[in-house]
Amino acid sequence: MNLINAFERLPGIGPKSASRLAFFLLRASDDYSLGLAEALTALKSSTSLCRICFNITLVNQEICDICADENRQTHSLCIVEEPLDVLALERTGGYHGRYHVLHGVISPIEGIGPEDLKIRPLLDRIRAEEINEVIIATNPSMEGDATALYLRQQLAPMQVRVTRLARGLPVGGDLEYADQNTLLRALAGRQDF
Repeated sequence: MNLINAFERLPGIGPKSASRLAFFLLRASDDYSLGLAEALTALKSSTSLCRICFNITLVNQEICDICADENRQTHSLCIVEEPLDVLALERTGGYHGRYHVLHGVISPIEGIGPEDLKIRPLLDRIRAEEINEVIIATNPSMEGDATALYLRQQLAPMQVRVTRLARGLPVGGDLEYADQNTLLRALAGRQDF
């Protein structure tokens, strides 16, 4: 029962999925279950945060592989909410700059303010490095928009170009199924053809 409750606290796992996972592990071989337990323990003991961008790195590395890569563009900085966002952007192969992970978004309802995020180190980093473009890649949510607005206000006096990821219709999507906000943003962000 404790394992089912623990699984239910994971994002995207409901009571049925939690039960299925627990019973799968109950029937699995001892090697499999022990391997999973060791992997979970190692997850916390062998990972750390990069001292530059706050992405996840190995505990024995002060900086992550992206920050250590001398072939990356140093003048462009992409600000994301979570380390998973770095992985998503890296999978595209379309961005070759550096990142800064905020570890959350501003959310007054949840009591999360700018001081709870990695914003102060971001501002210090922009002042210290030769960055001429900051790409704000927060999620298109109320909290993501609030965080983006706050960042834009903080970056305004720094004379750095601030851009935001485009929004609109997904590839393969149908207009008839798009919500009103998505359509409005797609219209506002239209480009010459």
